[in-house]
Amino acid sequence: MSSTYHPGDAGDRAFIERMDMFFLATADAEGRPQCSYKGGDLGFVRVVDERTVAFPNYDGNGMYLSMGNVLVNPNVGMLFIDFTGDPPHRLRLNGVASIDQNDELLPAYPEAQFIVRVTATQVFPNCPRYIHRMQLVERSRYVPHAGEETPVPDWKRADWARDTL
Repeated sequence: MSSTYHPGDAGDRAFIERMDMFFLATADAEGRPQCSYKGGDLGFVRVVDERTVAFPNYDGNGMYLSMGNVLVNPNVGMLFIDFTGDPPHRLRLNGVASIDQNDELLPAYPEAQFIVRVTATQVFPNCPRYIHRMQLVERSRYVPHAGEETPVPDWKRADWARDTL
């Protein structure tokens, strides 16, 4: 790791595990980038050990752009941003991802398709001065919860999507 920070550091661990969203950057085999929003319940990203974080992959649009990229190019970037903190804060985690359909954490995430683990190569804070201050208005009702039926979004019933999903 090129930094003194790592996800197991107490401050970084607390920050990562209290977030309910992050942005995931991946690239395909030819280096073409994708950036995806990943959201869940508070703490849906877990710090597994000093160098590893894990998060669930939930049903999305069925394109598997990010996860397909991970299969051919496991290098990823994760950007965590706290828009509501005082002051706002962000943290970058770069690493190598793996996908496991039988990961021991899978039962902890209702409706997760599989678990993604990222072994950190770099973890570092990022300058917060341009982070816009925002407030949470509402959490997504589509995040799966144990014992609750997750609604199907209307767009998945649309003619354009029905045949491809």
